[in-house]
Parts: sequence; structure tokens; C-alpha cells
Amino acid sequence: MSDPLLEVEDLTIRYETDGGDLTAVSGASFTIDDGEFFGLAGESGSGKSTTAKAIIGGLDDNGRVDGGTIRYRGEEIQDFTEKQLNKQLRWKEISWIPQSSMNSLDPLQRVSEQAMEIGRVHTDLSKEAIREKLKEMFAVVGLQESRIDDYPHQFSGGMQQRAIIALALFLEPSLVIADEPTTALDVIMQDQIFKYLDRMKDDAETSLLLITHDISVIFESCDSVAIMHASQIAERGSTEAVHDNPRHPYAFMFKEAFPDIREPDRDLEVIDGYPPELIGEVSACSFADRCPWAEAECRESAPPLDPVGDDDATHAASCFRADEAYELYEKHGAADPAAPEGGDD
Repeated sequence: MSDPLLEVEDLTIRYETDGGDLTAVSGASFTIDDGEFFGLAGESGSGKSTTAKAIIGGLDDNGRVDGGTIRYRGEEIQDFTEKQLNKQLRWKEISWIPQSSMNSLDPLQRVSEQAMEIGRVHTDLSKEAIREKLKEMFAVVGLQESRIDDYPHQFSGGMQQRAIIALALFLEPSLVIADEPTTALDVIMQDQIFKYLDRMKDDAETSLLLITHDISVIFESCDSVAIMHASQIAERGSTEAVHDNPRHPYAFMFKEAFPDIREPDRDLEVIDGYPPELIGEVSACSFADRCPWAEAECRESAPPLDPVGDDDATHAASCFRADEAYELYEKHGAADPAAPEGGDD
């Protein structure tokens, strides 16, 4: 069996702050295969974007990988230098669609000049071939081809976001990391971009790491998902397994907090409280103080991310009460998830 395209194992990331080391990611593990669309979901501040930045080597100056490994095509990359990242990974192998387009384009260069610089470093394409490829991508994201020579300030915020997406995709990378990529776009343009990504997936086994707070987008677009809460992965598995059979209270409540057109009359879940600020080691379940089913054990130690024992071998949850999930949700007054016939296993 071949190695995964991307493997994140027991990843811990901390930021130096005036109040001490803040743990942004604690022991995160997941893999992405060639041609797999993987979603990373959770509230703001859960560690999603920090995880993505670590993969691409873009942590803020006060951030550091404090444990674990990140492997790309079997090679550890978490300690790569800027030179190694630029030469071996960025743009051609792994491209990045950041959350904030306003700060991502060089204001002093035309978009075409930025594409030329990327193409010159990472491909053998001629200038004309680069321009034609950029025009093609502008058409995909709904921008006029003639505007490739415009400066960033000549675009609106939504148009800048589309230009960033065009630059991220025009070299046809193996892995696209997209952080809230379609926030500033209308639903028609969102659909057009995801359809293009699907074509890349079918034609070249392009993979996607999609980061978003909107779990419904992941359920619609991705093959697999990990749901994060306050630095920890609460649950991970195929989108079907996590959607139909959530085993972590946060995964269940987070899913139920979003509307579903198939259940228009369903009341939306409200998750009380706020995620904790994690200074130092994370030594308990980060959801314990917000969880309606937390017990003393949950506040004393961090539960491991263990398989839940259903038909999906990748389905795992970090909850001491995962085996009781169906009974707990039923008592909560929610629609019972589709439990497998014959019990919880």
C-alpha cells in the first residue's frame, strides 16, 4: 500500500504569548490520500488554520511546531527551511488559498507579473504559456481574461479572492489547501469553483484540504472530515460516518447547529459557553466545560482519538463516552443518529 499524500501525526503547535505558551493544536493526527477531499471543521480558534499554516510552513513568528510530524509523500517537512519549502513544495506541489485575500496579493505587481514569478521558479513554461494558463484560470473563477494585467487595488474584495484562487490552481498542484476559500463569493461562483476542483480530482488525482467553520460545505464537498475543538480533534472519519453516526458530543452538536434542507423544521442546536484559552499543556478534554454529558474523568485527562468500531476503519472519536453516544443523544431530545443494526459496535 502506498504512503498517503499527506500524513499529520500527533501534531502539537504552540504560540509564545505574554501569558505563557498557548497551545493552538494538541496531538492532531490525520491523513490525506491522492485524490481525496478532506475537510477540517470547527469554530474560530479551534486550530484549523494553524494546522494548515504548519503544513505550508507559514506559522506566525511566535508560533512553533512543538511535537509530532508532518510528512508529504513520505518525507518529513515540518523542519523544512524557507528555501526547501519554496523549491520543493509551494505552488507546484502544495498551493495555498488563504482566508484573507486583501493581504495575499503584492500591491506593487500586476496579477500576471505575480503569475510569471511563480511560473518562472516552479515550471519550464514560457511566458506566453503562463499567460494563457492564467487566462484560462481567470475564466474558471469568473474574471475577464483581459484583467490579468490589472493591479490588486483594481479588484473588489471578492474579485481579489477569485484572483488568489486562480493563482493557487494554475500550476495544477497535487494538494490544494483552502482556508475558507469561498467566503466572499456568491453561491453560483462557489459551485463553479468546486466543480473545477472536482475535475482536477478526476483528471489528476488532485487532493484538497478544505478548512471551514461551515460543516455543511464539508458534508457536501469532501470525502473525509476532522472536527476540531480548542486544539483537539474531536472526531475524524468519512463524511458519511461522521454525518450519520457522530460519536463525540461536540461533533454531534456542531453538526446540529447548521440548517439542513432535508430537515427544514428542525430546531438548531446551541452550544453554550466558549472554547477555553489553553495556556500550557492540554491535559483534559477541551470540550468538558461545555459538554452536557461530561464526567469527572473528562476534566482529569485528555481522551485518546480511538476507533469507534463501525464499518469505517478511519472513524475515530476522542471521547470517553463514545460508546454511549446514541443513548446520550436520544436523552438530549435530538433525532437519533443512524445507529448500526445490532447495537453500538
